[in-house]
Amino acid sequence: MDGMSPLNITKIAYGCDGFDDLRARLAARIERGEQIVLTTRYMPKRADEMAGGSLYWISQHRFGLRQPLVGFSELEGGRCGIVLAPVLIPVEPRPRRAHQGWRYLSAEDAPKDLPEGGEAGSQIPVALHAELAAMGLI
Repeated sequence: MDGMSPLNITKIAYGCDGFDDLRARLAARIERGEQIVLTTRYMPKRADEMAGGSLYWISQHRFGLRQPLVGFSELEGGRCGIVLAPVLIPVEPRPRRAHQGWRYLSAEDAPKDLPEGGEAGSQIPVALHAELAAMGLI
């Protein structure tokens, strides 16, 4: 990578009603002792650039959480597993269009982590924060 920032990916939290739902699902999987693996059809072509990167979760058309990428694994049927750390880190609730599958996200375009102990929208409601960010006001 020659000193460059790691590449990240984005993914829609499909089937989740919001970030609280995603947190609850992750906590249940951790309690059962499951490894957190996102299954995808093919190994990302730029997987080597993703060392040290994160998966940024999107729900209700905005970023809200990220999970550090741990690595990749080969699964049955030639599929790929994207192994994620069992932790969710709150990030600025920036607007993001929905998409299928996952997409690459450069470090420069990634939303910043919220301060320690911060939650998306802890000072103002998340939806309002996202609207203000979309207008470039915050």
